[in-house]
Amino acid sequence: MKSDIEIARSIELRKIKEVARENGMPVDLVEHYGRHIAKVSTAAIDEEKVKQHHLILVTAITPTKAGIGKTTVSIGLALGLNRIGKRAIVALREPSLGPCFGMKGGAAGGGYAQVLPMEKINLHFTGDFHAITSAHNMISALLDNYLYQNQDNGFGLKEVLWKRVLDVNDRSLRYIVTGLGPKTNGITQESGFDITAASEIMAILCLATDLEDLRRRVENILLGITLDGKPFTVKDQGVAGAITVLLRDALQPNLVQTTEHTPAFVHGGPFANIAHGCNSVLATKMALTYGEYAITEAGFGADLGAEKFYDIKCRKAGLQPKLTVIVATAQGLKMHGGISLDRIKEPSLEGIKAGLANLDKHIRNLHAFGQTVVVAFNKYANDTEEEIDYVRRHCEQKLGVGFAVNNAFAEGGEGAMELARLVVKTIEENPSRPLRYAYENEDSVEDKISKVACGLYGASMITYSGTARKKLKKVAELGLAHFPICIAKTQYSFSTDPKIYGAVDNFEFHVQDIVFNRGAEMLVVIAGEILRMPGLPKEPQALHIDIVNGEIEGLS
Repeated sequence: MKSDIEIARSIELRKIKEVARENGMPVDLVEHYGRHIAKVSTAAIDEEKVKQHHLILVTAITPTKAGIGKTTVSIGLALGLNRIGKRAIVALREPSLGPCFGMKGGAAGGGYAQVLPMEKINLHFTGDFHAITSAHNMISALLDNYLYQNQDNGFGLKEVLWKRVLDVNDRSLRYIVTGLGPKTNGITQESGFDITAASEIMAILCLATDLEDLRRRVENILLGITLDGKPFTVKDQGVAGAITVLLRDALQPNLVQTTEHTPAFVHGGPFANIAHGCNSVLATKMALTYGEYAITEAGFGADLGAEKFYDIKCRKAGLQPKLTVIVATAQGLKMHGGISLDRIKEPSLEGIKAGLANLDKHIRNLHAFGQTVVVAFNKYANDTEEEIDYVRRHCEQKLGVGFAVNNAFAEGGEGAMELARLVVKTIEENPSRPLRYAYENEDSVEDKISKVACGLYGASMITYSGTARKKLKKVAELGLAHFPICIAKTQYSFSTDPKIYGAVDNFEFHVQDIVFNRGAEMLVVIAGEILRMPGLPKEPQALHIDIVNGEIEGLS
C-alpha cells in the first residue's frame, strides 16, 4: 500500500470554491487561501440548521503508543456516510508542529481517509497557530512593558500568572528567567513556556461564538495579582483590541476537502491531555449547518477528550450530540491486556479478552453522560477474524452496543460503509438522551475534581500539593468556582501514571497545580507529572522530514 503522502499526492483536488458551492455554502463568504484551502465567514452559520442536524462525537479507548486512529475513523465515517447517500461533513482540530516534528509526523488522517492538502494542513496551514502564538506572546511583551514603564509609579504584580507559548516541543523553555542584564532589559522575573496548544488564547479561539465574544474573553484574561491583592487583566492593560485584531482572521473556520472531496472544517488545536482537546465551536456549527451529519473528534481517550467535549464545549455552546462512536483497535486492546508493545501485532485472543476491561469502563462512563454508544473497530492488516469476532460478540451480546469494522484507511469510504449504516440506524432508532454532565456549575471545585477523578477515572483518593491548595483558596477569592474544570493528566492511563494500562481503579490522584483560565472560563487542573511543554523523543520525526526532488517527504 502507498504511504499517506503518496496517496495524498495521487488525489486530484477540486477547487475549494467548487467544494463549497456543491455543499450549499455561500461562495461570497468563502475567502481563498490558495486553490484548495479557504476560510469561511462565521456569517455562514445557520443556528436553526445547527439544531436540526445530527452531531456525532468520535472518541476512543485509552490510547497507546501503537496509536488508535480516531482522526482516520472520523474522516472515514464522513466518507462512508456520503457513500450511502447522506450529507456528512467532518470537523477536526489543526495539527501542531510539536507532534508533527516530534512523534507523530502529522495529524491529517491516514491512508485513503485523509484531509487534503495534507502537507499544508500539517505545516503552516492558514497561519492560525502562528496568530495564536503571536497574540499570546504579544500579551506577554505588553505586560512586561507595562510593568517596566510603571514601576516608578509604585505599580507591580506580586504574582505573574501569564507564561509564554511556542508551537515547538522545547523542554529547555519550560522554566526561564527574563529581563537579565541592564535595567533597560526589563524587570528580572521567572517565567516559562507552554506549547501553543495549551495557550488560553487557543482555548478562547475554540470556545468563542463570534468576534465580540472573542474580545470579551480576551479582556477577561487574568495576567496576575497586584501588590494590593487585586486581579490584573488584559482589560486593565488596555490592549484587548490589539489582541483581537491579531486573531480576527484566525477566528474564521478553515475549509478543506477529504480524499473523496467531501468538505472538512479543520480549525483550532488544543491537546486533550493538557487542554480541552476539541476543535472550535464555530467549525462544529459550520459543519452542522451544511451537513445533515457532522462528525467531530475529541483528543485522546474518552476519559479526557469526550469528558471535556461534554462538560466544557457542549455545556458552553449548547450542543447535544446524537451519538458517540468509540474507536478501539486490536493492538490497543492487547496492550491494555498486558501484551508488550513488541508483541501486539501477534495474534493474542487472551490479550484481547483482558484488554476489553478498558473499553468496558469507557463505555460505562459514556452511558453515564446519557450517550448512546457504538464501537468502531479500526482494522489493521494483521488483525485476525477470530479477534474481531470476539470483540463484536462482546460488544453486541455482553454490552448491548452496536459494533462495526472500519477499514477506511485501506479502502476509503467503501471501508466505512458498515460503520456509516450502523450510525444512521442507531441515530434513527436510539439517539442519545440529553447530556448529563459529570458535575454541575454550582459544585465546589473539589467536588468537580472528585466527580471526574473518582467517578470517571476510578481514583480512590485525591491529594493536593501546597501550591494547589493555595490556588483553591484563590479560586474562591476571585469568584471562579463556577467554571468547569479541565484536567491535565497523562493520556496513557485512567490514572496519573502513564505506565498503568487497562481499567485501573483505587489509585491516588494528585493535583499539583490549578491554572486560572478566566478568559476561556475554565480551571485547568494539572495532575500527576504532566507537562504543558512536551519534549522531543530521542529520534524526532524531524530527522525524516525533507524535500526530495521538490516534494516534501516524512509527513504522515
